[in-house]
Amino acid sequence: MAQQTLDQTGNEPLAVALSKINSMFTEQYTNVSDPGGTKTATATAGAATLSRYSGVITSESITTAAGANYTLTLTNTVIAAADQVFASVSFGTNTQGTPEVSTITPAAGSVVIVIKNTHATLAFNGTIKVAFLVVKN
Repeated sequence: MAQQTLDQTGNEPLAVALSKINSMFTEQYTNVSDPGGTKTATATAGAATLSRYSGVITSESITTAAGANYTLTLTNTVIAAADQVFASVSFGTNTQGTPEVSTITPAAGSVVIVIKNTHATLAFNGTIKVAFLVVKN
């Protein structure tokens, strides 16, 4: 980011100072604006790609057993290892089991989200939807 310096003597015209402030703000936040395009993707074999700060991934049809995990690896170029990623899970076409977010592990360019089926006996029987939000560190 280019360094901007405001005139400390008070001799700088207000329009110039406001232009510099606007430039600083624009440079600082340009890189964190959400890239355009769709905010949804569909996973295949536990993997999906969506380079957005938020979105919803629909899993492939899964039959994760009671007590077992489904692991979703999301390739996402906006994520850095130090970022915070939040996720929630809901039913897609799935009608049984109890999906809960177990762990979320961000890395440079990706995040691994583990969904545990906490139901005592029922396996998943369809798709689930995983919503995510990336908070830049």
